[in-house]
Amino acid sequence: MTSEPQQPPAQPPDAYRPKIGLTTYWQPARWGVWDDTAAIVPGAYVRAVVEAGGTPLLLPPVGTDTDVLDLLDGLIVVGGVDVDPASYGAAPHPSTISQPERDDHDITLTRAALDAHLPLFAICRGAQVLNVALGGTLHQHLPDVRADAVKYQPAPGIFGSVDFTTEPGSIARHLLGARASSPCYHHQGLDHVADGLRVTARAVDGTVEAVENSGGADSGWVLGVQFHPEENGQDRRLFGGFVDAARTHRLHRTPTGRPTA
Repeated sequence: MTSEPQQPPAQPPDAYRPKIGLTTYWQPARWGVWDDTAAIVPGAYVRAVVEAGGTPLLLPPVGTDTDVLDLLDGLIVVGGVDVDPASYGAAPHPSTISQPERDDHDITLTRAALDAHLPLFAICRGAQVLNVALGGTLHQHLPDVRADAVKYQPAPGIFGSVDFTTEPGSIARHLLGARASSPCYHHQGLDHVADGLRVTARAVDGTVEAVENSGGADSGWVLGVQFHPEENGQDRRLFGGFVDAARTHRLHRTPTGRPTA
């Protein structure tokens, strides 16, 4: 994600591999001779977790049960379609496409992870879910706000690229340095940033690129990014930092899954 991408430090072969939950899509898919609804997640997320030293576990948006978080060491809320604007009190833009049942699942797990101080990595749509879950709002179509925002989603199925700067003292600054870049693919973005979050990275045009928990380390490891770090296989620093946080969380959790005081 920078001009000199780096990998996280290699872990010893016997190092504990944190159990990382990933939210999933729930939509029509094809495999073999079958064509049906399926719980799916792009393979780039799965590979990124494994390469960073974690074990991925998929959490489909059916039968949502927050008790599953007691079995996990960290949660990733992945990208996907737009968040339903009804979730933040807005009427839908003509370009907005949402899946309310998935929103309910992702928002419920996000709030539960925050309450449990479970390490949380929210990516693209996930960062928007995080903001909405805490009372924030979204720009439903960034090109309406600034014309050059089309660069963030240049064409269907084509990733753009974003350059951004990070704030001192943040997770983003610690892992990526003062300036970085990443693949991106979004037409929406954070508008009003929720209480409890602070902006820790912005693009040159002001677009919010990262948010973190404003409560500091005592509130747990929380990072939401508007870009797609999983698409940069040469740079696993954010995933490495997240998996390290999940491993640390495991060491300090009680038998019920709650962190110790």
